[in-house]
Amino acid sequence: METASEIKAFNKLFADYHGLFVRFANTYLQDEAAAEDIAVEGIMYYWENRHSLSSDSNIPAYILEAIKHKCLNFLRHLRVREDVEQRIQEHQQRVNSLRIATLEACDPQEIFSSEAGRLVDEALAMKELDHIVRLKKLGVQVDYYMMDAFWFDVNEGYRKWRPDCWPEGPKRWLDACKREGIKPGLWFSTNLLRIGGEANTMKIIPEWESSVAEDGTTLCLFRGGYLHHLMQTLQMYADMGIKMFKFDFAYFDAATPDAKCTMLPTDIEEQNKNAFISAIKEFRYRNPDVLFIGYNGFGGDMENTVTPFRKTVDLRWLEIFDTMYCGDPRLSDVPMMNFWRSQDLYSDHMTFQYLFNGVPVRRIDNCAFMIGTTGTCYNRALNAWKGMMILTMARGGWLNVCHGNIDLLSDDDARWMAKVQQLYMKVQQYGSISAFGAIPGKALPYGYMASTEGGKLYTVVNASQEKAKVMLPEATGTGRVLFTDSGFMPVLEKNIVELRPEQMVVVGYGKFSTREYDLGIEKDIVIPATIQKVKIDVQKKNEHTLQAHYTPSKGKTVRILFQQLDEHGKAFRSWGGAPPTGIKMDHFFNIEVKQGKRSVPIKKSHDKMIWCGLSWAVGEVSADDIKEGRPLEISCTAIDGNSEHCLLEVYEVGYSAEKK
Repeated sequence: METASEIKAFNKLFADYHGLFVRFANTYLQDEAAAEDIAVEGIMYYWENRHSLSSDSNIPAYILEAIKHKCLNFLRHLRVREDVEQRIQEHQQRVNSLRIATLEACDPQEIFSSEAGRLVDEALAMKELDHIVRLKKLGVQVDYYMMDAFWFDVNEGYRKWRPDCWPEGPKRWLDACKREGIKPGLWFSTNLLRIGGEANTMKIIPEWESSVAEDGTTLCLFRGGYLHHLMQTLQMYADMGIKMFKFDFAYFDAATPDAKCTMLPTDIEEQNKNAFISAIKEFRYRNPDVLFIGYNGFGGDMENTVTPFRKTVDLRWLEIFDTMYCGDPRLSDVPMMNFWRSQDLYSDHMTFQYLFNGVPVRRIDNCAFMIGTTGTCYNRALNAWKGMMILTMARGGWLNVCHGNIDLLSDDDARWMAKVQQLYMKVQQYGSISAFGAIPGKALPYGYMASTEGGKLYTVVNASQEKAKVMLPEATGTGRVLFTDSGFMPVLEKNIVELRPEQMVVVGYGKFSTREYDLGIEKDIVIPATIQKVKIDVQKKNEHTLQAHYTPSKGKTVRILFQQLDEHGKAFRSWGGAPPTGIKMDHFFNIEVKQGKRSVPIKKSHDKMIWCGLSWAVGEVSADDIKEGRPLEISCTAIDGNSEHCLLEVYEVGYSAEKK
């Protein structure tokens, strides 16, 4: 019962601080009406919890802290729809992806395309299983086959499969996996209800009702019946033969209305995490042969490669997850002429970030192998896929996930893939894989070292636009270049390897320095023999355009790097939306070169729909298209950026006769 003195004190507190609290909230929200509501909520939160405070508590500070958390939670939920829609848009591009531990096959364009495709899920699953078996017979190690998102009936709480795509459920697929010695896996949303558009929003079944969060889009893990029901569902599938569970889209701020009113956001997060960890631990005790892999929501800064490394991974997740993913294959913020190498660098950067967070290298799922003819794969097909495959293995993770159209791989491709697997698994078993060199996002050389009894294996990338001499740590004796890009051949002297810009190399020492371990050449990436940065006078043409004039040297190809920066000098991305309806990046970044009134053709690497966005553009003008002795006029435009902060660099490069 409130006393008269308490009510008087409360009224005074309200009168003295209400305006301050509103202004404070509005600094976060920039919405006066919402700020007013949250300020009042903060004051009421104090009132409801006043008896739990000590007598010397700083009450205004206590209320401000509550208001701050409420504001952040409000903003977080405002972003949920946008954030989720973006993630799902990306995810939907591979709705039919059939993920396996070493291979994944998908054709998103077929998803829900027509009534005639009612059986496409089951039909495609069985078709891709045939390809998996083919690759296995050729030596490729395939352990698991993951059925990714949207396999389930949204009305049945994961207990039934989509009737339009799997009219008889998963039995045929499960039986075929068992017959072929492949362990099946299933994808689950951790606690997000809307995992697609309206058609893919999970219906709240009776068992989940008591767990629905205040926002209506997520489920609380520590209150109500959802988590218990989910564990029963997992057990049902484990009993059916499922041997891997992938958890995605975890939201640990989810709280039922009563919990939200009585608990601080930090306590809600902790309670959700503890409940989930405890439940999975108990499940794994009963099912020790089932693997768990953690995806979105379990830590990491995955949006870009410019944010300084921070401690963002809760290492308690390693108690329940066999591996933790460090981000879908995106583009890095390091401009490169070789578009695919920049994508490789993103996965390297995220691997380094997880190592910084204390995640053991073997427990990092770099999720980096992507081939295919869909927008999710940036229509990569098999471009530069061999270097990507090697780097996937070189990073040292136990789980190597491959995305894409595996039917693109010929029998010879499969044999080569098997050889790469055998080589890196041979060194991986010793558990002595480590990273060295610079942080990949710094655009400097870096690499991975694997040590075994009798030999060492080095996988190195020069992420810079300069030639680089890289010292290979602990290397002794005579080494051998086992794999590299076409064009310039790396120079190896003792423990030093000399590389040109954007070049990758694999070097073996000891027992790995023999011809039997040769992996060939990446023909799709051509490295110049020479490169020289050109000193140019860059001028601001207008708010969005930089311009430069210079006369190139005879016989030199001109490489142009243009990057969009913010007012702090950090790269920031333009977003054109996901394929197939997105906008190509050359709409946001335009490079134009003229010689007099003549437009000079430019070879571009960025003119694609890129669901992750891009902060840069790179192009080259061939020496064959440049008239000797006449100046070039270079104009670079970023429609989202201010030219005052953008970066324009020009290099003269020389290719060997190997370049086509």
